[in-house]
Amino acid sequence: MRYALRFTKKAQKDINSLSLKLKNKAKDILRNKIAHEPYLGKPLVGGLKGYYSVRLSYQDRIVYRIEEEQCVVLIVRAKTHYGE
Repeated sequence: MRYALRFTKKAQKDINSLSLKLKNKAKDILRNKIAHEPYLGKPLVGGLKGYYSVRLSYQDRIVYRIEEEQCVVLIVRAKTHYGE
């Protein structure tokens, strides 16, 4: 089953600010991994319980939530949380 991908404004801004190489890597991860098997990401804990994370680079992560009833994956962030 393929999930639809939706982006928050923050996630879209994060993706637009990535280098071309990381943008292409993010597209590949989103289309070929997360859209098909979203539960392969790392489940987050604490304040982000219910969200999942996939590594994009050493610092950057794609953070998302799965909305099972609508078959949607909501991309929340796509950049680092370090230094913010």
